[in-house]
Amino acid sequence: MKPIKTCILVADGAHARVYLNNGPGHGIAEVEKYARDLDLQPSSEIDADRPGRTFDSGGEGRHAMEPPTDAKRHAKQEFHREIAEEIEAAIKAGEFDRLVIVAAPATLGDLRRELSKYVTDRIHGELAKNLIKTDGKELLEQVGSVLAV
Repeated sequence: MKPIKTCILVADGAHARVYLNNGPGHGIAEVEKYARDLDLQPSSEIDADRPGRTFDSGGEGRHAMEPPTDAKRHAKQEFHREIAEEIEAAIKAGEFDRLVIVAAPATLGDLRRELSKYVTDRIHGELAKNLIKTDGKELLEQVGSVLAV
């Protein structure tokens, strides 16, 4: 019987790591080619230019315009979109059969929005915890609650 290859995506707002599990008793191993880090600058650095100015709608006063989105939040969303696309490509290429997502709660929500139906149909479990800085042994213990490793 062919072993089921499970992708374990561990992420937060600016980091992503992917681990592979080849079935019960095989533990997990990091897949280095999927490791990603986002160089997040403070929003004040990203939006360093002065905002544009506009007239009040009912008078002659002028005021600064607010940006439509927070630049830091937008950068994180783009990062999560890229991760989702890479995971989908890997699943379609046969590198993984199913997916377990371990992410900080806000990141988990962002990833859910970015994942296609093709990928969400292959989600085996989710863990809403920020474990990006944990070592392999601790991650293995945590993931054991949703996956036989």
